[in-house]
Amino acid sequence: MSAKFGPAGTAESFKEMGYKKSVQLGEYLEKFGLDHFEYQCGQGVRVGEQAAREIGNALAEKNITVSVHAPYFISLSSIEEEKRDNSINYILQSAAAVNAMGGNRIVIHSGSCSKMTREEALELAKATMKKAREALVSEGLGHIHCCPETMGKINQLGDLREVMEICKVDDTFIPCIDFGHLNARTFGEIKGKAEYAAILDTIENELGADRAKIFHSHFSKIEYTTKGGEKKHLTFEDTIYGPQFEPLMELVYERNLSPIFVCESAGTQTEDAQAMKRYYESLK
Repeated sequence: MSAKFGPAGTAESFKEMGYKKSVQLGEYLEKFGLDHFEYQCGQGVRVGEQAAREIGNALAEKNITVSVHAPYFISLSSIEEEKRDNSINYILQSAAAVNAMGGNRIVIHSGSCSKMTREEALELAKATMKKAREALVSEGLGHIHCCPETMGKINQLGDLREVMEICKVDDTFIPCIDFGHLNARTFGEIKGKAEYAAILDTIENELGADRAKIFHSHFSKIEYTTKGGEKKHLTFEDTIYGPQFEPLMELVYERNLSPIFVCESAGTQTEDAQAMKRYYESLK
């Protein structure tokens, strides 16, 4: 096994190259030599079962795996029980969608800390994810992996430690490490190989070698402020904010890891995912 690479949603080049329908994704991504796609349900799960199956089949024909990004409005740590219960429903909907596509990973935002301590928010999030896992199993979707994501804004739940704690709720949970988010919420702390190595070491020490080997990842350069953290996603053309992907690719290769890298660059996510894969392949 080796690392996989692909975009989050369709880049600007999808339409520029004359493509119009999601069932053309396999053909499009094959031209870039990519082997993964993350379907975006950020604004809600609006893809029907039949359409999901058609998308999944089109990707599978080109040996491209698929994951789903669950709705952004999930709030695992809301003080309102109704919102937490709704979040479980969104997780179930996302799991059903990715299952129809033939995938088995959904990426989940954890929500904010609002007017409580980070520890209180974390405990609520863990309890919500425990209930979500039980619901997935009861719905026959126990094979779907929930991937709690590290977040970029300081007031959001989801620093590295918090994501590790949420993943400890169930050993089927796989962390989604968004390196751009971690860099943004630490005001540019990721300078090179040493910082990446510390993150990878943390995953292995907290969750074990098996999950550390197959972690999920988002990668992009992100503009940030020293007040709130993440401001906006950039492209690999950016030379100011970072982080750089090359040292991470080197570590992934040296450690024989096989994560899935989903590029979230602003509009050039397909091309930038290709740049990451090309560099990774050049190390072999």
